[in-house]
Amino acid sequence: MSRRGRVTVGVLLGVFVLFTLLGWGVNAWTDWLWFDEVDYTAVFTGVLVTKLALFGAVGAGVALVVGGNLWLAYRLRPLLRPHSAEQATLERYRILIAPRIRTWLLLVAVLVGLFAGLSAQGRWGQWMLFRNGGDFGVKDPEFGVDIGFYVFQLPFWRYLLGLGFTAVVLSVIGALAVHYIFGGVRLQGVGDRMTNAARAHLTSLVAVFVLLKAVAYVLDRRAMLLEYNESAKLYGAGYADINALLPAKEILAYISIVVAIAIIVFSNAVMRNLVWPGISLALLGISAVAIGGIYPWAVQTFEVKPSAKDKEAPYIERSIAATRNAFGLTEAKSSPYAANNLVPPASLATDTSVVPNTRLLDPQLVSETYTQLQQVRNFYDFGPKLDIDRYTVEGRTQDYVVGVREINYAELTSQQNNWINRHTVFTHGYGLVGAPANQVVCGGQPYFVSGYLGEKAQEACSAPTEQIQAQQPRIYYGERMRDSDYAIVGQTGDRNVEFDRPTGSGGDQSSGNGVNYTYDGKGGVAIGSFPRKLLYAIKEQESNFLLSEAVNENSKLLYVRNPRDRVEKVAPFLTLDGDPYPAVIDGRIQWIVDGYTTAATYPYAEQVNLQAETADELTNKGTFQLARENVNYIRNSVKATVDAYDGTVKLYQFDDKDPVLRAWNKAFGGDLVQPRSAIPAELMAHLRYPADLFKLQRNLLAKFHVTDPGAFYNGDDFWQVPNVPDAPDTGQKQPPYYLYTQFPGQEGPRFQLTSAVTPIGRQNLAALISGSYVDGQPRLEMLELPDQTRISGPVQVHQQMTNNGAIRQQLSQLNADGKAQVQYGNLLSLPFADGMLYVEPVYVKSNQQNAYPLLQKVLLSYGDGGSYVVLANSLADGIKQLVEQGKQAAAGTPPAANPPLPAAGGNQPPALTGELAAAAAQVQAAIAEVKAAQSSGDFERYGKALKALDDAVNRFQALSKNATAPAPTGSSAAPPPSPGPSAGGTPTPSG
Repeated sequence: MSRRGRVTVGVLLGVFVLFTLLGWGVNAWTDWLWFDEVDYTAVFTGVLVTKLALFGAVGAGVALVVGGNLWLAYRLRPLLRPHSAEQATLERYRILIAPRIRTWLLLVAVLVGLFAGLSAQGRWGQWMLFRNGGDFGVKDPEFGVDIGFYVFQLPFWRYLLGLGFTAVVLSVIGALAVHYIFGGVRLQGVGDRMTNAARAHLTSLVAVFVLLKAVAYVLDRRAMLLEYNESAKLYGAGYADINALLPAKEILAYISIVVAIAIIVFSNAVMRNLVWPGISLALLGISAVAIGGIYPWAVQTFEVKPSAKDKEAPYIERSIAATRNAFGLTEAKSSPYAANNLVPPASLATDTSVVPNTRLLDPQLVSETYTQLQQVRNFYDFGPKLDIDRYTVEGRTQDYVVGVREINYAELTSQQNNWINRHTVFTHGYGLVGAPANQVVCGGQPYFVSGYLGEKAQEACSAPTEQIQAQQPRIYYGERMRDSDYAIVGQTGDRNVEFDRPTGSGGDQSSGNGVNYTYDGKGGVAIGSFPRKLLYAIKEQESNFLLSEAVNENSKLLYVRNPRDRVEKVAPFLTLDGDPYPAVIDGRIQWIVDGYTTAATYPYAEQVNLQAETADELTNKGTFQLARENVNYIRNSVKATVDAYDGTVKLYQFDDKDPVLRAWNKAFGGDLVQPRSAIPAELMAHLRYPADLFKLQRNLLAKFHVTDPGAFYNGDDFWQVPNVPDAPDTGQKQPPYYLYTQFPGQEGPRFQLTSAVTPIGRQNLAALISGSYVDGQPRLEMLELPDQTRISGPVQVHQQMTNNGAIRQQLSQLNADGKAQVQYGNLLSLPFADGMLYVEPVYVKSNQQNAYPLLQKVLLSYGDGGSYVVLANSLADGIKQLVEQGKQAAAGTPPAANPPLPAAGGNQPPALTGELAAAAAQVQAAIAEVKAAQSSGDFERYGKALKALDDAVNRFQALSKNATAPAPTGSSAAPPPSPGPSAGGTPTPSG
């Protein structure tokens, strides 16, 4: 290369390094400023220092080992080399390398050390736990070693072992190359192919490799407790592992030590050749195959498989105990629930704990309703799913559907979407909008009680004044914020430029002017000085930081505005729940985020994938999908809050017994996470059982509620999570749902997360699982139904209710000949009076533009899901109908499968004759066949029965069009309109 070419390459390389270092420096500086803003600089410095220390220590160590061996190989080169064609060919390389040998060796060592150091940076978490981890106070069942060794020590030891193998292998390869180039190792010519010095060097490295293998066998003995046991279909060492593979690894460790000694002795002190060292390595390989492979295989095949149930029983018991402990299932309370009452009891009409608190609003469906009725301007948004929380208003506690009116920058018009508007004008949302979860008004709309843009409600269908008061309703930090959605706030003088909220005339807030505002919170990074403007201009690649008058001496920059991202940044060791939710606490809107500490090396515990286990119908629909991370230990150890106005992040210790959180807290100085006692009482009142943890525990309880090893091995009492009831063919799991209700055995109503499960391969109900907090402590409970229960599961119940003849016809009328869509809300399974009450709200959404779902009807069923079914205008009306059906059954007059509705004017329909009567009889016969097929558990028969029922109903409807008599299974006239369903006992305000 010419001198000009070398200069050009040097300049380009320098520019590349300069911009790389500049980018790194800008990111580091702005990160420091952000951490200083939130007062968590200990996290920034702790992680950075640890990364730099690991980079330097590991990089220097590997570079020293590899570079030292390369230098040693060069120093051991022979002074005289035999003449041969091979050596003549290598001479050109020696001439190139030898004059600058130190430079070349240093370059290779630095490159190797650089890559080793970069890889070591990612192990900062393992190193922190290695240094700060303590004991769990629980010992593994095989070696009696504290679990802390596996969680805190073992991962880093295995990393160091892998690093040692890498350094030795690179040293062998590099030393062999240097010996070859400088004549220490020859492939051609007479005499020895290797000098004594080269042989001693290379065989010593091979011996070190074998010694490291001996260490690996020792660590493998511990790591066996983490492996998958194919025989028992569980994690943890099984019979063959403990009785064959475990002693085999111990023997192989001793053999490895002997082989390492033999390699050094025979190759350098006794025979001084590579024959016996080679034989030793071959014997080690044969031993590994025979002792570590064939022998355990033989034990597994000939001893375990013929009687696996008995042989694996002790190890299955270990796995069950470890899994229940690692995932917090040991305290799960199981109670039998008779579920033998199939007739609606009269007490339904007078109940004060379950029925009045039944939630009718589906947070996913009514999100569109909130957006259309409460967004006011195009750029406001509530997201695809709202949240459920509980508040005490006027002395009554109940659950509310809440959402935050946020700025959605994606909805700005082309006129609005310029840099000034996007980052300095439309900076925040306004208000937490809430509505009681069991109440609707004005033809099916939520009854809004908070989040008003003025002092009073502007809609007639809302409470006259706010019932959930937020003294600071502005939303500068929210779930709809992305990385690029930064805001520049702070103005000079009295001029306010931030759009605050609209104010219209005559109560119309969708028109008229808006109120402007200037942010006065403590959040944000000051960018008034020229260096700060330049810094963020480089970071955001935006010249307006330097040129725009909107950035002044009082300006502050708000960024990392998503509450989940903020918590993740200040606590990078936490796995965060995918569903943060807002709450009004002490007059301020706070985002509450659940944080988990996890591990993947808990002995004998089941290993699960967080992403797979937490996925359901709502994943990525208003929730965040968890990472594809495998864990076998989890605790909800942290409750984090983010102030929606100033972005303040606070971390509170929730599980004060978690050793993993103690280790992390110690690693960052001991006061990163505030103690549990510091949680404010009002915040404690809004904490809820986290959804992703519950889904994980629910899925594990589907198997690990069985604690007998023999029954577990048979697997005949396992459960499964049912699919979405109204769309089972999608394969998506039914999400758990929050309810404020009282289950059997509970002292009073609780705010709890509940889910139904069915027997594996069947659709009848097996159990109800709930998670709640009692006196601030998590409580998992299971209501287990008898094995031969007739109670249907969610999918069956939905099919039975919607396939009922009378109900089917009314649902068709709601469809309005294709001009509207019928949508189904959460199907709630509510245990009541030794029976099961099912409630499913029915929404109707017009196909017109900007239409939103309105709650029009409520489906109810009691008992087995098919005998007592109603479609009512309200929950109270439906309860009355169910109770009346129960009274008829008690009087010896069981209700008809499809009770006729009164014709217009209140007259009863005349009796059916002719073809119409025959068609009605076919419908009744088809219904009987559906019930019989359902009870049999034969899915093919059940599908055919449903098809036959559909054909029979269609035939009857076709005949009834030309007849004067209405259908015996329903009314041909739609029911009269109503203001919408509401819970029994709850007043329904009207507009």
